[in-house]
Amino acid sequence: MKVIVGLGNPGREYEMTRHNVGFWAIDRLADEWGIALNQGKFKGLIGEGRVGTEKVILVKPLTYMNLSGECVSPLLSFYKLDPEEDLLVIYDDLDLPCGKIRLRTKGSAGGHNGIKSLLAHLGTQEFKRIKVGIDRPEPGRKVVDYVLGTFPPEQKADVEEAVKRAAEASRAWTEISFLRVMNQYNG
Repeated sequence: MKVIVGLGNPGREYEMTRHNVGFWAIDRLADEWGIALNQGKFKGLIGEGRVGTEKVILVKPLTYMNLSGECVSPLLSFYKLDPEEDLLVIYDDLDLPCGKIRLRTKGSAGGHNGIKSLLAHLGTQEFKRIKVGIDRPEPGRKVVDYVLGTFPPEQKADVEEAVKRAAEASRAWTEISFLRVMNQYNG
């Protein structure tokens, strides 16, 4: 069983913000795979289905970004899943250029509060990640205002392509090892 989590904030006011690209990727996967995100469990919006022979759970935590671990940890415990083997998290990254993605198998939070919450609740840095680049704000602009802002028109095509590639990489993980997926999508 694979659990794919997209990080973001619930509510219409956050829907199109930079911080919600993880939610966008989950919505894309749900559409492509015909998985309805219709179960409210574990403080999240959950959808279950099959991709080929693999059972997949798609998750959008509804705890707000900074409390994402409150959703993901109980879900993994309930299904007796190992974060290192069974979990993939998709989220925004300020240190990547807009439109780029980077796959990792472990690491620190790097200042990302959603990842900080996951690290605290899971008790490990060892889980798969797909980071979607959103660029850094211009000097003098607060990071919180930036990540809760929307993409300018000139970046929309780049970020949509990055979300598409994140979804493709997620699909590949249902079929091949994450190491092979990393080799294919990092570069």
